[in-house]
Amino acid sequence: MAGRLVVDEGRRLPGRGAWLHPAPGCLAKAERKRAFPRALRAQGTLEAAGLREHVAFAAPTTEIGSGTHLEPQ
Repeated sequence: MAGRLVVDEGRRLPGRGAWLHPAPGCLAKAERKRAFPRALRAQGTLEAAGLREHVAFAAPTTEIGSGTHLEPQ
């Protein structure tokens, strides 16, 4: 089973979510440690292309300490 990660900035999507600091280094570390499937209790792989794009766009203007809420879809 495969899924994809989507950003839920409004925190309105149903189901389990996870927080990620929107910085490329934090995303790389989370992917390296396979943190998303574990945090979201998801089996299989999770596609993160949309999340990578969001982080790349958001990183330069995001304040330190803010996070991005993620939902598997």
